[in-house]
Amino acid sequence: MKIIFLTGSHPRHVHIANAINKSGFLSGLIIEKREDHVPEAPKNLNADLKFLFNLHFKKRHDSEKKFFKENNFPKTNILNVSKDELNSSKTIQFIKEIEPDLIMSYGVHKLSDDLINSCKGEAWNIHGGLSPWYRGVATHFWPSYFLEPQMTGMTIHDLTQDIDGGNIIHQNSVTLVEGDSLHDLACRAVKEMGDDLSILIDKFKNSKVVKFPQTTSGRIWTSKDWRPEHLRMIYEYNNDNIVDLVIEGKIVGKIPKLIRQF
Repeated sequence: MKIIFLTGSHPRHVHIANAINKSGFLSGLIIEKREDHVPEAPKNLNADLKFLFNLHFKKRHDSEKKFFKENNFPKTNILNVSKDELNSSKTIQFIKEIEPDLIMSYGVHKLSDDLINSCKGEAWNIHGGLSPWYRGVATHFWPSYFLEPQMTGMTIHDLTQDIDGGNIIHQNSVTLVEGDSLHDLACRAVKEMGDDLSILIDKFKNSKVVKFPQTTSGRIWTSKDWRPEHLRMIYEYNNDNIVDLVIEGKIVGKIPKLIRQF
């Protein structure tokens, strides 16, 4: 069996690539060069929001370095692409030459139908959020913003043109650990899904995967929904302490109903 993984270039993407490689079936990597892991704050922000913006992304960087120890992608056939090259003919040709049984994506921009259909096998997406409640972007941020960090998780679903809307294959909801920050929580969700991947891939190899359609629309979060002002809820009002508030029973939110293969 052969798998091609399309992914970004941040530490969490390196970790998932190495997790897939443990299955023994990773035959190709397509790596999209993503934005700086610690982006520059917008110039129009006032001083206090600029401080929160820089704090937020510095904490993301520190958490990913703490949780994900791998420094390098696994050794395999690798194609490095820009955002503009992601759906290009050279990317499609790379996939066709390997003839994978499964392509998986995580952390790349939207894939075209031509690229998805270039794989004669199946195509899955690993989404950093619990579908259908949190589809789209920044979906590890919004659960904590809405004081329900237990809704932080990952979803693997069929890769379609519907944003995070394909049939659900497997999900996890993060384990809440005392002292975890928002970004620790997100990293823990990624790490726990990475631990599931070898078993899930083995089930796919043996044709034992059952899929479930998404029966409610939930919400699709866009990049325009997020503003630096939202950081006040996390850092000023709650001191990035929302996980502990749930563990202590000071906040009670809904419990997700997960779809899992095991």
